[in-house]
Amino acid sequence: MTADAHAAVVAGVNLSSQSLLQVVRLAAREAAAHDRPLCLLHAFNWSAAFEATSVAGPRADAEQLIHGAAEAAREIEPELTVGGEIVEGAAVAALIRRSESAFMVALGDGGMAGCGECVPTDTPAVQVAARAGCPVLVVRREPPPQGPVLVGVDGSPSSAIALDFAFDCAARRSARLLVVRVTNPGREAGATEELTETVARCGRRHPSVPAECHTIAGDPGIVLVEQSRSAQVAVVGARGDEPWRGMLGAVSQSVLYHSPAPVIVVRGLTGTAPDGA
Repeated sequence: MTADAHAAVVAGVNLSSQSLLQVVRLAAREAAAHDRPLCLLHAFNWSAAFEATSVAGPRADAEQLIHGAAEAAREIEPELTVGGEIVEGAAVAALIRRSESAFMVALGDGGMAGCGECVPTDTPAVQVAARAGCPVLVVRREPPPQGPVLVGVDGSPSSAIALDFAFDCAARRSARLLVVRVTNPGREAGATEELTETVARCGRRHPSVPAECHTIAGDPGIVLVEQSRSAQVAVVGARGDEPWRGMLGAVSQSVLYHSPAPVIVVRGLTGTAPDGA
C-alpha cells in the first residue's frame, strides 16, 4: 500500500459530537500505531458566529475545543505529535479536502449505528466515507472490545487491498485477524479454499499476525455486522474507487451503517494486493 510517509491522521472534532472523546482517543491510537502525527480539524461556522452576541465567544470555544482534544490525545499517547487547525466552512467539505493529503480521516458516526434502517445519506460520516481520498475511520460512541480486527473479503481488488490494510492494522495492534468470506449456500467449500490461499499469500508479509479464516453462507452485510460485535475494528473495502469514486458498495454501506464496532473504509490506496488476488 502507498501513502506519504509524513501524512497525518486527521480527526474531525466539533462541539456537538457525542462521540468526540472516542474520536480523539481512537484517532490518537491510530496515529501512534502508524507513527504519524495527529491533526485535530475543526470547521468553524462564521455565519453562526456573527449571529452570536460576540464573534469572539464562538471563536474562543473553537480554540478551547482544539486545546481540550489535544490534551485528551496526549493522555492516550504522550509521545504523539498533535496539531490543531480551525478552518472556515462545512466540516464534510473540509475533511474531504484534507483527505487528499492525509493518511487517514477519523470522525464520529453521528449516532447512525443506533438508527435502525433509517440512516440519512447526508450524514457526515457517510458523505466522507463515500468521497474521501484516503481510508476513513468511523468511530462509535461506545469504546470497542479488545477483540480481533475483522475484515470482509469477497475476491474483488478492493477487498484484496482491504485485507492487506487489515493485516497491517492487526500487526500494529498486536491483535489477531478475523477474515470472513460470505457466500451462497452450497458454495462454502470452494470459497473456503480460495480464501485460505488468499490469506496465506497476504500473511507472508505479516508473519506475526495470527489469522482465522471463516466462510459463512448468508447475506454479506448481515453476517459482517454480526461478526463485528466482538471486533475492536471492522475493515471493509470501498467498492467505488475510480472511476466511480463517489459510491460505496452495498456491503460496505451495511457495515458502516450498522456495525457496533468502529469501521475503517479503505479507499484511496493503490498499493500491493496479495499475489494472484
